[in-house]
Amino acid sequence: MKKRGNKRIVAGTVVSDKMDKTVVVQVERMVKHQFYHKYIRRCSKFSIHDENNACSVGDKVLIVESSPISKTKKWRVKEIIEKAV
Repeated sequence: MKKRGNKRIVAGTVVSDKMDKTVVVQVERMVKHQFYHKYIRRCSKFSIHDENNACSVGDKVLIVESSPISKTKKWRVKEIIEKAV
């Protein structure tokens, strides 16, 4: 995760593109267990604003935090890193 000013930039994978101008992106992160000191994989899903409906399921995307667009959308697609095959 990078930070530019107040906006977070995160990479994730598109898991759903069934809505109009919205995609659901899953972001994985590694956290260290407090007691066992082993790294655990944690996932979060975000609703992302996709103005041009350019993303499809399986795409790797870069997302950036923005002002709220709707009740659940607070992120925008910055760029598509890798298209799904």
